[in-house]
Amino acid sequence: MTHAQSPAQPSPSTESKSVGLVIASVAVLLLLAALDQTIVSTALPTIVADLGGLEHLSWVVTSYILASTVVAPLYGKFGDLFGRRNMVFISVSLFLIGSILCGLASSMMFLILARAVQGLGGGGLFVLALSIIGDVLPPKDRGKIQGVFAGVFGISSVVGPLLGGWFVDVLSWHWIFFINLPIGALALVGFMVSFKPTGKRKSASIDFAGVVTLTIALSALVLVTALGGRDIAWSSPAAMGLIALCIASTAAFIIAEKRAAEPILPLGLFRMNVFVVTSLLATFTGAMMLGSITFLPLFLQMAKGVSPTTSGLQLIPLTIGILSGSTVSGRYMGKTGRYRKLPVIGTFLATFGALGLTQISSDMSVVFFSLTLILMGAGLGMNFPVISTAVQNTVPRAHLGTATAAGILFRQIGGSVAVALFGAIFASGVARSLGGVEIEGMTSVAELGPQMLAGLPIAVQNQIALSVTDAIHPVYWIVSGLSVTAFIISLFLKEEQLHGAGNR
Repeated sequence: MTHAQSPAQPSPSTESKSVGLVIASVAVLLLLAALDQTIVSTALPTIVADLGGLEHLSWVVTSYILASTVVAPLYGKFGDLFGRRNMVFISVSLFLIGSILCGLASSMMFLILARAVQGLGGGGLFVLALSIIGDVLPPKDRGKIQGVFAGVFGISSVVGPLLGGWFVDVLSWHWIFFINLPIGALALVGFMVSFKPTGKRKSASIDFAGVVTLTIALSALVLVTALGGRDIAWSSPAAMGLIALCIASTAAFIIAEKRAAEPILPLGLFRMNVFVVTSLLATFTGAMMLGSITFLPLFLQMAKGVSPTTSGLQLIPLTIGILSGSTVSGRYMGKTGRYRKLPVIGTFLATFGALGLTQISSDMSVVFFSLTLILMGAGLGMNFPVISTAVQNTVPRAHLGTATAAGILFRQIGGSVAVALFGAIFASGVARSLGGVEIEGMTSVAELGPQMLAGLPIAVQNQIALSVTDAIHPVYWIVSGLSVTAFIISLFLKEEQLHGAGNR
């Protein structure tokens, strides 16, 4: 596909003097959405003790991920059609309404439904934040800011659990959600003042068939990956039915997109090298990042015996790596207008970081662990700005939001599939190692936690630490394999000079 279609260029609707306020406002909104994927983790035991419903615990997380994944491509397309400013108002409003409902929840089922409302808003913030950068900055300068946004995800993975624990200890779990209100409202006002509407709208037919089939396909995929091997057996009729539904809905979606006047995800994008390669990189880096982060706190708390707060602090090197890698990546793109080398170097570094994680043990040094996390973080961080900047530079402006949303969608899919797969591998490994160990008051491996661990005899603690360590090694061998695959994929990325301000 040639550039005759006019690649996406920044809109003149936003004055340069307000660009900083736009970016700051969007960054805060993005941070809120990212935090809400992680902040509830340390508060879940307290929430369950207050509301009950232990059997529905996983749905507090799953409902948010499911809703935010499903709506991501819709926000991307509707932002292209009806204006990203309008969609930001809808997204933030849903997110804040969901936050209020979560804070007022008096039952587990109410909280799960409220989290889904939050996800309907939060999913839009991810997409719109990156798309808006495409509106206010030329491609050559986007990498710097998107590098900062990439760091937001790394920060949220560490700060989220720490902040959640602090709110539970000092105030109450309700404030995990109420704190979103003043911060979100302030950021929204800043955005409303600084990001002016263009007044340009075009009439368009909404691709209802595409919306329905894509929603069903994504819902089935997220559900089967979130529940498979844990709440339902992979070989069960329920799992097989969800897989079949996902395949059938995907096929129906492709047919619908071929016929639609304004497709949710134009199939022509898949004929573009940059879109295909960056989408694959998004999938693999999403799997690597969430696969790495999810199980490290478990390892630190159960194998090393540290507290939840300490485990969060020990993950700070990962955030430092992500921020450093994304900053270097953004500056390089801004200075040279090129990007092809970055994912190659990034996946190379991430491979060594993943290989280092295959060697972690309960007696490892803090220095070795920190260096490994910095390598992994730097490798991932170098990829994140490229994925969005390269594709925004290449696609027609009419598809800017759609293409940006696709990158986030593929990252979410990669992450959710990886966490489900790794979770099953980890749980079965621990169960196999502890098969002959009887622990009073524990009926399943899933009930193991730092508090229970601290009350066990030293010999049992050591055996559990060894079991957790042995079970987590296969996870990081797979992450290493994913990183090598991503490295190979990155070699096929075509270089297309980033457009500067002078190219508008």
